[in-house]
Amino acid sequence: MPIATPEVYNEMLDRAKAGKFAYPAINVTSSQTLHAALRGFAEAESDGIIQISTGGAEFLGGQHSKDMVTGSVALAEFAHIVAKKYDITVALHTDHCPKDKLDGYVRPLLAVSEERVARGENPLFQSHMWDGSAETLADNLSIAQELLERARAAKIILEVEITPTGGEEDGVTHEINDSLYTTVDDAIRTAEALGLGEKGRYLLAASFGNVHGVYKPGNVVLRPELLKELNEGVAAKYGKASPFDFVFHGGSGSTEQEIATALDNGVVKMNIDTDTQYAFTRPVAAHMFQNYDGVLKVDGEVGSKKTYDPRTWGKLAEASMAARVTEACANLRSSGTRIK
Repeated sequence: MPIATPEVYNEMLDRAKAGKFAYPAINVTSSQTLHAALRGFAEAESDGIIQISTGGAEFLGGQHSKDMVTGSVALAEFAHIVAKKYDITVALHTDHCPKDKLDGYVRPLLAVSEERVARGENPLFQSHMWDGSAETLADNLSIAQELLERARAAKIILEVEITPTGGEEDGVTHEINDSLYTTVDDAIRTAEALGLGEKGRYLLAASFGNVHGVYKPGNVVLRPELLKELNEGVAAKYGKASPFDFVFHGGSGSTEQEIATALDNGVVKMNIDTDTQYAFTRPVAAHMFQNYDGVLKVDGEVGSKKTYDPRTWGKLAEASMAARVTEACANLRSSGTRIK
């Protein structure tokens, strides 16, 4: 069962929450980065989440048409086939989708899964993200209600981002300031609008100082202990302990202690993109510098086919990214926890 069924995906998230670990959610943009993620999970004996952002989907759609739905559907179908060769279970997810891209991305993908479920099949993706952090909270939650109802009917989990994550992600930019911290009132309003599971399961990307991009440890002020306050604030009103399944966005440069605190306070999914991008590209750069006279036809020479063959440097890239995914599993305590 390499691609999780809706039931297994729910089990994965329940196990993570109970065991205080999280699944690395790895952004992929090609068949090769997909294999790297799968390989990394398998070598860590960890289940995981594979995700595609709007920019990644556009890239996968090809530069001729840049069709996000075509690109994401194609890679998802590919994943359903190749993942069978890996002894782990993964869920397929779509990452950040702002309001102006809903009609060109998440809503059509929901329709694809609705059609599959109507035929007695499982959904193509196991979860989708709605990023309404650029909208007012009222508008954000209004759209989330519509999407959650459709997602529930299609046996899909919705991820919602209710307050901003700093930095830039696929064209969505937020300043780095005090708005990067979700309040208990924000969390209560979310529970009022979306329920606590009875209207459909959702993952909550709450803000505790998170920033997308590349930062050294200490340059971003994270307050992962805030997640405990959000859970306790909602629990006090609704009587449900640990009501939220949290997602950690913008985690590049986080310290081990910050990650550990986030896990202890209910994070079940952590997005990883910047670090795996670098891990993939770094050995390619080294190969090109070290073999410049082979990859280039210098001074009219013929170069070396073996060095400019994409398979040569592509294997190095896959291995390096897979190692970074395995490291992420160790950091998030998911190593050795795969469903057997």
